[in-house]
Amino acid sequence: MRQKIFEWYSRESVQKFLIKISENREVVPVFQNSFGRRPDVLQFPADIMQSVAEGAVSFHASLERWNNPMQLKAGITKEQLDALRIGWDILIDPDVNDFEIAKLVTMEIIEAFKDHGVKSYSVKFTGGKGFHIAIPFEALPEKINFQETRILYPEILQKTIEYLKWYVRESLREKILEIDNPINIAKRVGKNLEEIVSEEGIEPFKIINMDVFGLRHLFRLPYSLHEKTLLVSLPIKPEKIEKFEKEDALPENVKVSEGFLEKKSSFCDAEALIVEALDWAAKHGIEVKQVIEEVVTLRRKIKKIPEEFFPPCIKKILNGLNDGRKRSVFILINFLRNMGWDFESISKKLEEWNEKNYPKLRGNYLRIQLRWHARQERNILPPNCDNENFYISIGVCEPDETCSEKKIKNPINYPFKKLKLKRKIKR
Repeated sequence: MRQKIFEWYSRESVQKFLIKISENREVVPVFQNSFGRRPDVLQFPADIMQSVAEGAVSFHASLERWNNPMQLKAGITKEQLDALRIGWDILIDPDVNDFEIAKLVTMEIIEAFKDHGVKSYSVKFTGGKGFHIAIPFEALPEKINFQETRILYPEILQKTIEYLKWYVRESLREKILEIDNPINIAKRVGKNLEEIVSEEGIEPFKIINMDVFGLRHLFRLPYSLHEKTLLVSLPIKPEKIEKFEKEDALPENVKVSEGFLEKKSSFCDAEALIVEALDWAAKHGIEVKQVIEEVVTLRRKIKKIPEEFFPPCIKKILNGLNDGRKRSVFILINFLRNMGWDFESISKKLEEWNEKNYPKLRGNYLRIQLRWHARQERNILPPNCDNENFYISIGVCEPDETCSEKKIKNPINYPFKKLKLKRKIKR
């Protein structure tokens, strides 16, 4: 696998594209189970290959463009971000567990763009379940209501996404029903029938998740590999969406040819879309969410979370193990670090835990692992819950009601759900 990743990013055409589109963007290497240090940038091919040598599989970049991305920091305010921002792109990211429906919604959004006179749109396969549809900042008007457009993020993007959901809702409902009946559609997307229908019939955006983004949101760069599938996040021509198959994005089948986020008109061709979206939002009282992505502020906000809020898998590991002890060291260090524990507390807890293991790990092994993690500036996430090489194979995955009801994807999510529930009960 590592050889395949190395060969892909060694291609000169891939390096050139990634460097070009990364200009003025925050770019973060993505490993199999975690994101790299933020902020970071890509400026030279050597930056790409260094990250790959350290284990990077994918590269994600900011929708926002910055005067100096390296001035971004945890806990930065909206006003400070506005001062640094020089632009931002529109990105639509429909998420649905059915590839044919993903194609449908992508084509409907493109038709909506055409209806509003937008020509400068791009499409790419994400490398995973669906597609990204994007419009570059250059296609937007320079000012909106006498304010510079560059500072109106994410307000304008959020209102545009909500408007597009409203605009394509009826036509998308008809197209989905042409694929299959509601009962089978529910099965295809892994939901109950009651979850996807209302009195008006099937609800497209209960099938498709088209979330709005917060500040410093990242997206997978075009011609980057997907960190799980190792498929290429591949720009494609809009007319080829219907016949596109995931096998087309295998690295050995891909040539760097199609662009992404390129302006295709001599004027601001997305202006009519923005005007209509803002008018619609004003009439419907759409509220704007002012959110800085959780990954930016998480380390600053967290205080040490006690063990009573830990998920069942972590508690079971802490009871001692006969097998999977080295894998559990990786899990525990990264879990506890994300729970706001300092390295002195983590070291003490690991020593207590090792006394319960049979046989015990060598003390030197624990110290080496702790020293290595202490040198890492970034917080690494523990593996996701569905990673069979960890919790399941070690034999500690025993989900409780919180795991099931809250659809926990990573152990670090569990304590925050429990704390939120505790505060709610207290109120």
